[in-house]
Amino acid sequence: MARMTSSNRPFLNRRLAEFGTTIFAEMSALALRTGSINLGQGFPDTDGPEEVREAAVRALRDGRGNQYPPGPGVPELRGAIVAHQARRYALSYDPDTEVLVTAGATEAIAASLLALLEPGDEVIAFEPYYDSYAACIAMAGGKRVPVTLRPDGGSFRLDLDELRAAVTDRTRLLLVNTPHNPTGTVLTREELTAIAELAVERDLLVITDEVYEHLVFDEAEHLPLAGFPGMRERTVTIGSAGKTFSFTGWKVGWVTGKAELVTAVRSAKQFLTYVASGPFQYAVAEALRLPDAYFDEFRADMQAKRDLLAGGLEEAGFKVFQPAGTYFITTDIRPLGENDGFAFCRALPERAGVVAIPNAVFYDHREAGAPFVRFAFCKQTAVLEEATARLKTLGS
Repeated sequence: MARMTSSNRPFLNRRLAEFGTTIFAEMSALALRTGSINLGQGFPDTDGPEEVREAAVRALRDGRGNQYPPGPGVPELRGAIVAHQARRYALSYDPDTEVLVTAGATEAIAASLLALLEPGDEVIAFEPYYDSYAACIAMAGGKRVPVTLRPDGGSFRLDLDELRAAVTDRTRLLLVNTPHNPTGTVLTREELTAIAELAVERDLLVITDEVYEHLVFDEAEHLPLAGFPGMRERTVTIGSAGKTFSFTGWKVGWVTGKAELVTAVRSAKQFLTYVASGPFQYAVAEALRLPDAYFDEFRADMQAKRDLLAGGLEEAGFKVFQPAGTYFITTDIRPLGENDGFAFCRALPERAGVVAIPNAVFYDHREAGAPFVRFAFCKQTAVLEEATARLKTLGS
């Protein structure tokens, strides 16, 4: 039998073979080609607070961060992260040993999984899930085990019995995202209590992606899992400036956790980017110290935009799952006589001049996500008004 050589072996590592070009790249290119309004990819179309942008300019001009910043992050930012966690959630961390600044939350997720997993370890994640989760678990040699959030009235909910049944002797960690992208679900105190009890009982590590922590609406409340009994010593908490301050291109994220966990994550992170976003770290340190009024106004503005888009989608004939957090709305296209989210989203730019994302890309069980489509509402009000006007033509 002939030995395989480099000339006939696929270039792409087999662990990544299932991951091609992301749906975001495909749909953003489609938006450009057709001149459509892009409600697919989750980034704002306006910048965040002027004083935060000016803080970055000052740092650049003053030469702060223009060269390699410290590996764990600049002290000013690590101190601001600790102060933020204490003020908002009464969580206490050591800025020198229990905080790590990363190149956005995506790197924090990758470094955490690469650090904490051995090949063959099982990772339970709630599907639909942010697409980097699956790729990062694969790169670490882990096995992803999806637990599906299912429609329940006007939202998506976690089945705690299904979660418990998914844990095996090979389960290493739980990957939890709340507020949850793409469904907008915010896990309740009761759900988080059950997750914490399960993690303690089965001695599991937990990674919590909390990048939408400041985007919770109505009566929802963001509760960090690290604050529950027995969780601080086993939880890696991930935060990000991009979603909170509308500077997604700055790529400033962070990890907090007990020193031993953060040291492990730093061991992997140092060989990814080493460091990043030097001047922006100083600006984010100032941003985290903005008064509560900023966070309240930001949330109120996003809630108004959520309501605007949700109302327009309902008028257009979609079934809308009202999100309790994030800046995404998941819809069901079956009331429109459709059941294939991929086909619907690829045709939508020509039909209505709007781009959305098929939720099926966030599922292992593709059939479970087939009729669901996600829209982003982190756009200017006038853009959302024009998009809803266009979508209303679908029924004509």
